[in-house]
Amino acid sequence: MESKYREMLLERSAEERLKMGCSMHATAQALVRAATLAQDPSASAAALRKALFLRFYGQEFDTAARKRILKALEKNPSGDPKSNR
Repeated sequence: MESKYREMLLERSAEERLKMGCSMHATAQALVRAATLAQDPSASAAALRKALFLRFYGQEFDTAARKRILKALEKNPSGDPKSNR
């Protein structure tokens, strides 16, 4: 079954596979946002950014780096890392 699934995916064009991946990522983000808002319906935009970061990338950083990133996400309403400089 796994090899058949892989074969079916590879039959799609690179553009179709990219679109599928982007769609899956957007869906995963929507699920994290929904779960965050279910826990706290009044969650701020910063809280949502922090939840997304922790869910998708939080384990990629040590504690100190994670704290710095979370602090920057809290301060930065645009989400643009360049605006913190």
